[in-house]
Amino acid sequence: MTLAHKTLPERPAPAPAAGTPKRGRRTGRSLPLHVVLITVGAVMAVPLLYAVLSGFKSTDQLSRNPIGLPDPWVTSNYTDILVSGSFWQLVGSSTLIAVSTTVLVVAVSALAAFSFARFAFRGRELLFTLFTMGLMFPFAVAALPLFLLLRSLGLLDNPLGVILPQAAFGLPMTIIILRGFFREIPGELEEAATLDGCGPFGFFWRVLLPMARPALGTVSVLAVVTSWNNFFLPLLVFTESTWWTIPIGVQQFQGQYAADTARVFAYLVLAMVPALAFYSLAERQLVGGLAAGATKG
Repeated sequence: MTLAHKTLPERPAPAPAAGTPKRGRRTGRSLPLHVVLITVGAVMAVPLLYAVLSGFKSTDQLSRNPIGLPDPWVTSNYTDILVSGSFWQLVGSSTLIAVSTTVLVVAVSALAAFSFARFAFRGRELLFTLFTMGLMFPFAVAALPLFLLLRSLGLLDNPLGVILPQAAFGLPMTIIILRGFFREIPGELEEAATLDGCGPFGFFWRVLLPMARPALGTVSVLAVVTSWNNFFLPLLVFTESTWWTIPIGVQQFQGQYAADTARVFAYLVLAMVPALAFYSLAERQLVGGLAAGATKG
């Protein structure tokens, strides 16, 4: 005897919650962004990787197999540069100039931005506009007057002849960034600090600067990278090799070893390493400062 079984009706699948995008739709929307990011990353990483691998080749290998792996690996291109005292002299000179420029430009810009952001005085906006106009002033226009001024002051072949002009040209951008950040600090904090006995400089030193650490980190990274990559100003000031910086050293090395392309690639890679190492260490601070500035803006 066969028993008839009743078939239970299938329970309908729960409808997706209203306002919740489907995973496929979300993936489809983010796919173009991922493609763009991968493309930009490849455009930036591939030339660097090519330069690193080319430094491990001989010039003959570069001409026969420009895009393949080195065979054999020629490590002497890198080691010969690393054991040379001239390379480390260039690194030390660039480091001294970059750090000194950064300390000077950040210190002066922080005080100026504090005045523009927290004090109301006659002609404040006009004076701030003059600083912003410095962004439109090309360095090439000031090259000859600057050279004559530095020569009259005896600052040629002197690191101060590079540090002071670099700091001056870095002031407009740094003041603009810091002023925007300082203006977003609530006025109640300044009033509370005043009630606790802090004067204007005490508020600036004890309250404002610690809160502005992300912005200070951002402008410091920008100042270091700008100084490290500066070529024209050190070339204008330094006539002797004592204070040459890395960009000048790269130019001189390229002229000296023009026929040895692989060695030039190795020198270029080693010249980039300090700046890349600094950027990797300061990346979190830089991103945090930019994110904070975007949030406050």
